[in-house]
Amino acid sequence: MRIVELIIDEMDEFGGIDAISIVESPAIQSDFITLAEQVKDKEEKTQLAEVDKDRKILMGPALIPNKMIYRKNGEDEFYIHFSKGTVRKASELFLKRGKQNRATYEHQVALGGLSVVESWIVDDPEMDKSKAYGLNMPKGTWMVSMKVYDDTVWNEFVKTGQVKGFSIEGFFEDKAMMSEDERLLDELREMILK
Repeated sequence: MRIVELIIDEMDEFGGIDAISIVESPAIQSDFITLAEQVKDKEEKTQLAEVDKDRKILMGPALIPNKMIYRKNGEDEFYIHFSKGTVRKASELFLKRGKQNRATYEHQVALGGLSVVESWIVDDPEMDKSKAYGLNMPKGTWMVSMKVYDDTVWNEFVKTGQVKGFSIEGFFEDKAMMSEDERLLDELREMILK
């Protein structure tokens, strides 16, 4: 099956991550943990790690480098992945462009009242903050903490276990296609300069 590395064209003002979605099944197959009041429902306890009262913060990976993510477009089946460099660049551009207050539910409904309040790259998996919460993330993972200010979102989506992780929304280039485009541009420049 084809494997596609996705990259960011920094010159493209629309390239990169536009929002972070809270979803039931994250494509990166890693759930977030919830920093909130103690949950009494036994089923919820197995899904959420509860450590602090009333903080209403979700913490988890937004992007994991080199994680193969299955995609299907019609009959075309393939895997996508992001390099450590692209993950870092995506995290930096997300904040630089002020996207930390852009959130959606299942990539379909814009949500207000959520904000990324912490963002970091895992440099040392054994010493990373995420490890203290029981997460084992590889080096280069982009971690985020998202504060939920909207009680409806918290009560209807988070506390019920309806959402379990983050999923990014954005625009990326196919590295192979980008390389081909660059080659064609180089040929065009060469022809113009002759």
